[in-house]
Amino acid sequence: MGRNRMACSWSMAKDWNFGTVDFPARSTLHLGPRLIMIRLPFSPVFPSLVFLSLFMVPTGSDDRPDLTVADFEGTSYAPWSAEGPAFGTAPARGAWPGQMAVEGFAGQGLVNSFQGGDDSTGTLTSSPFVIERTHLSFLIGGGKYPGQTCIDLLLDGAVVRTATGPNDRPGGSERLEWESWDVADLAGKSVVVRIVDQRKGSWGHINVDQIVQSDRSRGILAKTRELPIEARYLYLPVDEKAPNRRVKVTDGTLIREFDIKLAEGNPAYFAFLDLTPFRGKQIQIETRLSVDSKALEGIRQENLLPDHLKLYGEPGRPKFHFTSRRGWLNDPNGLVFFEGEYHLFYQHNPYGWDWGNMHWGHAVSPDLIHWSEEPIAIYPRNYGDWAFSGSAVVDRQNSSGFGDGFAPPLVGAYTSTGRGECIVFSRDRGRTWSEFAGNPVVKHAGRDPRLLWHEPSKRWVMAVYDETDGRRDVAFYTSVDLKAWTFASKISGFYECPDLFELPVQGDPGRKLWVLSAADGEYQLGQFDGKVFTPEPGGKHKLWHGNFYAAQTFSDEPKGRRIQIGWDQGIGFPGEPFNQQMSIPCELTLRPTEQGVRMFAEPVAELDTLRNGSRSVANSSATSGEINTSMPVGDLFELNLVAEVGNSGVLTLTFPGASLSYDPSKKLLTCNKVSAPLEPIEGRIKLRLLVDRGSVEVFGNDGRVAIVQGLKDREQAAPVVKARFTGTDKRSIQMEMNTLRSTWR
Repeated sequence: MGRNRMACSWSMAKDWNFGTVDFPARSTLHLGPRLIMIRLPFSPVFPSLVFLSLFMVPTGSDDRPDLTVADFEGTSYAPWSAEGPAFGTAPARGAWPGQMAVEGFAGQGLVNSFQGGDDSTGTLTSSPFVIERTHLSFLIGGGKYPGQTCIDLLLDGAVVRTATGPNDRPGGSERLEWESWDVADLAGKSVVVRIVDQRKGSWGHINVDQIVQSDRSRGILAKTRELPIEARYLYLPVDEKAPNRRVKVTDGTLIREFDIKLAEGNPAYFAFLDLTPFRGKQIQIETRLSVDSKALEGIRQENLLPDHLKLYGEPGRPKFHFTSRRGWLNDPNGLVFFEGEYHLFYQHNPYGWDWGNMHWGHAVSPDLIHWSEEPIAIYPRNYGDWAFSGSAVVDRQNSSGFGDGFAPPLVGAYTSTGRGECIVFSRDRGRTWSEFAGNPVVKHAGRDPRLLWHEPSKRWVMAVYDETDGRRDVAFYTSVDLKAWTFASKISGFYECPDLFELPVQGDPGRKLWVLSAADGEYQLGQFDGKVFTPEPGGKHKLWHGNFYAAQTFSDEPKGRRIQIGWDQGIGFPGEPFNQQMSIPCELTLRPTEQGVRMFAEPVAELDTLRNGSRSVANSSATSGEINTSMPVGDLFELNLVAEVGNSGVLTLTFPGASLSYDPSKKLLTCNKVSAPLEPIEGRIKLRLLVDRGSVEVFGNDGRVAIVQGLKDREQAAPVVKARFTGTDKRSIQMEMNTLRSTWR
């Protein structure tokens, strides 16, 4: 039996009040303008005649069910038509090979034009349908290129609505989100949906799913929350599975703008924004969220850092490698020593676990081992104008004029992605930085300026990566004041993050060589006259292997050492509120070898202070057959090994999270799947391993080669180092293990 639903206010002798009442469809209603008389069968509850003041709630448009235009759950696109290879012949079932994980689509299938990669193109077009609801809604992701990666609504062949994905720069997310068009003005019209991929290169694809007609919007809306600033930190709830939201913090003018994955419920962790400069002001937090989102309600203020009692004690945090309190880090920047402190600046996303929002993070140390994190050093000037890599020096003669007359200024150079190479300076020991009014000082296609003082020419030099005319070069500029720069020369064959420095050759008094390196760790030896780098014969050489990238060295090191720190690229920490780590600081030297002069890297002597006095020794030898030996190890340890290797067999070393081997017939050292050549010295090899929570660093023959590798599943392995040596030659193994203490506590 059908029903008519009415909202009624009953007025009766006993003041009974009822809400909603259902009446049989056969009931007779005598409808007046306001007063309605209904005759019902007698019952003890209702007298035979009741006067009702009744307001009928008609069945409106909000009650109409959605109409599915396409859900892409079938084995083909029919009745849609595809042109070009990008969309293939049938809906995708998630990500295509080489694509990041695709999330947020409904069911099993979706439109995904990444088939064949970002260079494939095409269109996908629906058959005509009639607009019967007030909104057309759909899930969308992929590239943000209007007219190239988009979904269009066509009326009589003309585009009347269009939308794109959210991504137009490196990083981003393959997550789909709802978007809606108000199409009430098109009611009753016949329309067509066309999905377009005409873009090649990064984010040259579009993802679409679940196109429906509806009487309600499913898109995201602008939302704002106002707060008086009453504490130091603004806590920002983060859920790494949530979509990225662009957030603005303003006080009438823009304070900060960044992307963040705001949590809807309980956050995985809190990122934070230091509001010290804005204390006492009223701020507005603006973003775009789904209609029913309560993410802004999870933002709060505190005077202490998030989880301050647990900070640096997290189960997965490395104990003697630098990691940031929160968020992502990559390239080390601005390494400099000044007034008793080593400064480590670095590429940093303070608002999330992934790359993005590039700032300059900042930490200081008295000894290269114990680090204290400082507030953000350089913020982006605007959203999208990120603070990329660079360097810092002490301007001892105040040639820049940036000093205050009491102490020399620190001067930095960094890449502003929206402007070019920019100069900044600090008069308070690197805690705050000011922009040079004449920025940018160099405009070109490139990044990562490295500053240094060239004493013979009495000039400053900027070595900077350059991509002019599609080449990969290091360009050299010179200046007398760090403000006005003159192009000098270029050298080809180097990619990103150049470093340039001079070192003496050990054992060859008076001989010095310049070292030019780039992000991949390969280096070239040569001479540099302040303008031109002239390479030595023999090409480039490689010292570092594995998870090591974008290394830089310290300027103004007080002991005259050349100290290097790299980014241990790819060593991540899932489930923690931080991601990626820096390498151990190493001292670089040039030494003669049978192959010529080569660069060596050894951990700085300061690292020895972490030994806690617990030491184990194991020695074994054999003239034939196998050698097997083992020793227990702690959570953090240093292992020194000397092996007489002969000419046959294989030395294998296993420890929690990794394995290492040496093949004397191939003269090859391998850690996990990364190999490096290593020549024995008088029939022996010498290895030093430093094992932390997430990584192992292996130094062969006093730093002739170095390998960095992440550890995997170390929690499931027994806390034992096992050595096995097969072969028929005379062989021996000497192992010494030292447990290490944390630098944090």
